Amino acid sequence: MTVDPRSHTPVYVQVADFLRTRIESGELAPGESLPSEARLTQEYGIGREAVRMAISTLRSEGLVSTVRGHGTRVRSTPERHQMELPAGSSVVARMPTGRERTELQLDEGVPILEIRHRTGKTEVKPGDPIELTRPGEDKP
Repeated sequence: MTVDPRSHTPVYVQVADFLRTRIESGELAPGESLPSEARLTQEYGIGREAVRMAISTLRSEGLVSTVRGHGTRVRSTPERHQMELPAGSSVVARMPTGRERTELQLDEGVPILEIRHRTGKTEVKPGDPIELTRPGEDKP
């Protein structure tokens, strides 16, 4: 795959698209490292900043996580578990604050679910491993 610098699509978006395709196809498996920034700059013939922006895009989508000193790896899809939404409750999906991300140990790009109970209590849960069900719903 080659980057087209004359395209109306920014080069970092093109690289993010190429990498996303490799992740979604399984060519880059969960837990596998992405090529280094230096390798990607050579492979696509673009600058380091464009590579960083491409990786940042994938991180914000929750597809990869970066740990300083350990590089960038493809995130595995968490095992989902069902949680019944109590009657009279509501849910708001949103991105976490920095403090919430730290407390819940969330990767960048992972949303949270704010569950507001009828009693006034609010619970905050990571959004990616939870499948909400409603009371009385048949569970598969």
